[in-house]
Amino acid sequence: MLPSNSTIQPHRRRNILTGEWVLVSPQRTMRPWLGEQTAPLMKKLKSYEPECYLCPGNLRANGDRNPHYHGPFTFTNDFSALLPKPKSSLRYAQGLLQAIPEQGMCRVVNYSHRHDLTLSDLSRTQIEQVLTVLQDEMRMLSTQPGIRHIQIFENKGLIMGNSNPHPHCQIWAQEHVPGEPKKEGKSQRNYYRKNKRDLLSDYVKQEIKLKERLVYQNESFVILVPFWAVWPFETLIIPKRKVGDILRMTKAEKRDCADALKVITGIYDRVFQIPFPYSSGIHQAPVDGKKHPEWHMHMHFYPPLLRSSSVKKFMVGYEMFAEPQRDVTAESAAEILRRLVTKR
Repeated sequence: MLPSNSTIQPHRRRNILTGEWVLVSPQRTMRPWLGEQTAPLMKKLKSYEPECYLCPGNLRANGDRNPHYHGPFTFTNDFSALLPKPKSSLRYAQGLLQAIPEQGMCRVVNYSHRHDLTLSDLSRTQIEQVLTVLQDEMRMLSTQPGIRHIQIFENKGLIMGNSNPHPHCQIWAQEHVPGEPKKEGKSQRNYYRKNKRDLLSDYVKQEIKLKERLVYQNESFVILVPFWAVWPFETLIIPKRKVGDILRMTKAEKRDCADALKVITGIYDRVFQIPFPYSSGIHQAPVDGKKHPEWHMHMHFYPPLLRSSSVKKFMVGYEMFAEPQRDVTAESAAEILRRLVTKR
């Protein structure tokens, strides 16, 4: 258990996945201040929007027309950040300056044909169908030449830069392992070499025992606020069994993963009584053909709202020039989220 003075004394906490630190200053707010819970004015969405380029049957920006799909639907992003065969192979090195080519593919996965739903509105069965589609996409992308990393992520809400409210996520498959998962892979690898066990399995066991930051658990997965959380209501979804990537989930684990996603997205929507914005992403083992016994897949949720439905936490000042900082402790945030758990 944490020392009693941890709720009033500033201290730093280490992120075991990246090796980085976060400054925690609980004395700045002696209790979690949720502020007013009045929802902002929001446009009520229709189940079908004629101008939406993701809705069934509609014309997309590149001139293609969506099929009249029902359920999940996938396609290659019309404005991909990565290209399978770049027109030119950029390679540059002059003194301290360096640039190398990067190839890849960007896919879009619509969760539903319904324009007005979010992940929390879907049933557990529908979320499980989305997970099956993500597995199919990963299976396909991992066989493409030169692909070594697959990043699945979702930006929900206007303040997270989401330009289209139709429920969807993205998959970026690329040639190199990018910075964040590379740091996490290094930490997990070092821990595995030293202890012959994987880092996150040991971490999950400790969090289940302590219960201070645990939000929810089922047979296969836990939802917790990480000890080193930076965002106000940041959470991790972690399988209890070491699973390297989503393709290695059993049927029961996929069902429990869908349950965990239903629970956490529902909790978020109840914090301020609005569709809660967030960025979420799955970190998993590289698809480079090598064995990665150190890798334990997990899913990050980074929701930005701090005190109300309209007050956002910004990474500015000290956090831009020094290191991340938070006032509300991970333990306080976990307690708030635990109170909002309901089985539906």
